[in-house]
Formats: sequence, structure tokens, C-alpha cells
Amino acid sequence: MSDTRLIHGFHAVLSKLRHAADDVKEIYLAEGRQDARVRDLLRVAENAGVRVMPVDAGRLDGMAAGQRHQGVVAKVSAVQRHVTLDDVLDTLAEPALLLVLDGVTDPHNLGACLRVADAAGAHAVVAPKDRACGLNATAIKVASGAADTVPYITVTNLARSLRDMQERNVWVIGAAGETERDLYAIDQKGSVAWVLGAEGTGLRRLTRDTCDDLASIPMHGTVESLNVSVAAGICLFEARRQRRG
Repeated sequence: MSDTRLIHGFHAVLSKLRHAADDVKEIYLAEGRQDARVRDLLRVAENAGVRVMPVDAGRLDGMAAGQRHQGVVAKVSAVQRHVTLDDVLDTLAEPALLLVLDGVTDPHNLGACLRVADAAGAHAVVAPKDRACGLNATAIKVASGAADTVPYITVTNLARSLRDMQERNVWVIGAAGETERDLYAIDQKGSVAWVLGAEGTGLRRLTRDTCDDLASIPMHGTVESLNVSVAAGICLFEARRQRRG
């Protein structure tokens, strides 16, 4: 297994430089570009002591495997810092706010969920090692830097991890469209973990049965469900709204 991996896109590369510059081995930049975005990247890379290599667009296309790279690809350490749920909960100075993803296999959705979690101030995103897409280059790019600011914790047994949260006094709420109780009726001022399944399939039975509570997002139009990242944003920001009083 290689000890390096590739990430692409300005947000992803700049975030890695700013939060974990030691992990960045070198950066490949589309030759000839001199816009403000490139100047910012070059300045941060120089301050971090990271080499930037100009390359042609065809080489970047190959490195990004056909993904939209925006003219920048970085080679970074493949070793991801291992963070556990206890690591996160032990350091909090406020009630926990967690996002749990059950069966989200699209890296675009994972990246969007990380971005939403960062915006809402969630303390971690938790997902199973199986039946999940993993934090690949596409998810990192879509996350627009949030992959370096929000801990992404993968667990072997999701139901057991939910029970671990409950033992730490975290109220586990499953998003379920068919339940009559909506999210606005639930007190979210204490520690909460919102559990969301993939659009269409929803929560698995064991995950659903392990939750302390189930809640729905009121739907006022004709669509029956929301993209998981949109639903995550609604749930997490409602928790933040309640905590502001």
C-alpha cells in the first residue's frame, strides 16, 4: 500500500496546507496560471516549505482520474490521524453535537455532509467502515476543507457505537420521515447525535432500533425526501438554534 495519496481542488489543498502542512509532500499546479487563487496557494505553500511543481493539464487530468481538479493536485500522506469518539467527547467544553451517517455510499454526499457539519459546528461525523464510501479524494474536494476540520470517525459496529454514545449521555436521534413527531418538538440543548441514512433507503433496522428517539423533517411540498446533506444541515442547525436560546 502506498504511503501517499492524491487530493485535488483549491479548497482541499489549501485546507491541508493550513491545518496539516507536514502531510503535504508536493503540489502540482497547472502551468501558466497566475490568478489570485494561485497566488494565495503559492504564498501558503512557500510559508509551509512545500514545493510547487508546474505541470500540464493532461498530467493533472490523469492524476485526478477524470475528476474536476481546478488546476491543482497535491500528494499528501496516506496516513490519516486516528481519532476515536472518546477522544472527541473528552475534550468538549459544550454539549456534544454529532452527525452519524448510516449507509451513505456516495462520496459527494459524504463531502457535503462534512461541509455542513463544519458550518454547524458539529464535533465529529461518525460512519461505519462497511456500507460507506470512505474519505476519498472526491469526498475531500466536495468538503471544501471540512475534511481537515471535522473529525471523521469510522467504526466497526455502528449500533455498538451508538450505545457507547448513550453511555456518555448523548441523546441519539434518528431521522425517520414516517414518524409523526418532528425535529422541532425535541429538546436538543443537551448532547445529541443525529443519525441519518441514505436518501431513499433510510436507517437500517438495527440502527433505528438503537436510537433513543425518532424525528421527521416536516415536508410542505410534493417531494418525499431530501438529500442527506440537506437533511443533516436542517437537523444540526436546529440544535444550534435551540442552544442559542
